[in-house]
Amino acid sequence: MKKIFIALSIYAGSYLFTSCEKFLDRPALGQENLDTYFQTEEEALKQIAGCYQGVFWDDWWQVAQFYPASDMATDDMWMNNTTQSQSSYIRTAHYQNPSQDDLLKNYWQYRYKAILRSNVVLERLPESPITNEELRERILAEARFLRAFQYFELVKNFGGVPIIESLSMPEEVQGVTRNTLEECYAFIEKELIAAAEGLPERSKYPSADIGRATKGAALGYLGKVYLYQNKMAEAEEVLAQVISSGEYDLLDNFDKVWTIEHNNSIESLFEVQYSDAVGYNLGGRLSVITGSRNDSGWSWSGPTSDLENAFKAAGDEIRLRATIIKHGDDVWNDLGEAAKNYVIAPAEHKSARINRKFYIPHAQRAVPYDGNRNKLNHRLLRFADVLLMYAEAANATGNDGEARNALNRVRERVNLNPVSSSGEALRQAIRDERRLELALEHQRLYDIRRWNDSNGKKVIANLFGPNGSFVRYNTEISTDTFERTNQRENSNKGTSFNESRDLLFPIPNSEIVLSEGSIVQNPNF
Repeated sequence: MKKIFIALSIYAGSYLFTSCEKFLDRPALGQENLDTYFQTEEEALKQIAGCYQGVFWDDWWQVAQFYPASDMATDDMWMNNTTQSQSSYIRTAHYQNPSQDDLLKNYWQYRYKAILRSNVVLERLPESPITNEELRERILAEARFLRAFQYFELVKNFGGVPIIESLSMPEEVQGVTRNTLEECYAFIEKELIAAAEGLPERSKYPSADIGRATKGAALGYLGKVYLYQNKMAEAEEVLAQVISSGEYDLLDNFDKVWTIEHNNSIESLFEVQYSDAVGYNLGGRLSVITGSRNDSGWSWSGPTSDLENAFKAAGDEIRLRATIIKHGDDVWNDLGEAAKNYVIAPAEHKSARINRKFYIPHAQRAVPYDGNRNKLNHRLLRFADVLLMYAEAANATGNDGEARNALNRVRERVNLNPVSSSGEALRQAIRDERRLELALEHQRLYDIRRWNDSNGKKVIANLFGPNGSFVRYNTEISTDTFERTNQRENSNKGTSFNESRDLLFPIPNSEIVLSEGSIVQNPNF
């Protein structure tokens, strides 16, 4: 833990993380002296740009790698790559205790590094001599939103974590301990409420500032934070504000949601801003990480036949086509480009499927493709998620009419019949819809961890473990040729799941060692 606070550098240039060209044109400044920084509006904007850059950082391995890995730990994804060492993912994906792995260590460390950047803004900007008070207050609200985002990412993966609110040196955090889960959520709520009060609506930003945190993003995340704590009445109220604001809507066609042409669309509340600017690491690599090994990808994470079957059972051909590419499929896109009989070689891929949402047509790929210059923004929170969270909260409070309206608004876009059920049947319909609408967008793990099943167990506990339905499907029932034939990734994924241990990830062991034991490990790791 102490290493997080060893030194501070304020970066611009390569750390800028917005779509605005005036940000991208700034040169790298290297290291700055905090005592003489924050003297101008430009310096304040550079530092908050660094806070945005800390959402995904500048390469695939700091935090972006963790996102598909979280889906590998669900019934939606395999590791998939069966030609290379699986050591970076196997313990996370197959529930084999990844406490020693760089995957978790990097995620924890870089989340705290990003928190430090927000702490700098919040501690030093109030003392700045800049005279534009409106800008000052907005930047402070952005920093609070981003700090809350970082803590939420930590909390939903690890449980209670140390809350650090200041620019702290190593000796000041000696002996730091974990705050309780309740304390962490209370802090995140407070930050998001304050951010929502200080941030403008999306429509109030000039076009050059598209991608910055908005009031709607803060309220959307606040609703999600309430939902994750089962504070359903609070979630319903806050999410209703987002819906009624008129700032957001669903795109007319689901196929458009994950396309470069529709970055920052009307459906977007918050997304990682990527650019193909030459000379900067401002682009994304998830398309490479998850892409077919036969099409310049690494193929880490591949959709399961279980997920494909869920689409088919719902009669949901539109979202199936826009979510999964299967070996031999014809891949069409808005550019008129067709990849006939697309190759995802079964011998190299556990499921011979890839994530269609991250697929970038060849005509839109950066050169070189295997670099940080692909400009498909990463959608972190979108309006369909807000509608389905609202539906879930409204159903829980007995407001089934409003729940059905929100649910059916999502279903209508993909030509599915409206749901007319109530109570528990409606609750299940909402859960099923979340799986299909948000598939492979890194939501599934956190849903199945928090949902209780009718037998009182968490949904994830009924899916995994020796007698879990997903494990039994893959080892006893499935007839999928690709998955059953390729056993370089064993089909018994999840059999090692332990309900008393695996509702969270372990704290990285390196952090426990560096804290000299003041940070305590999660149970049973």
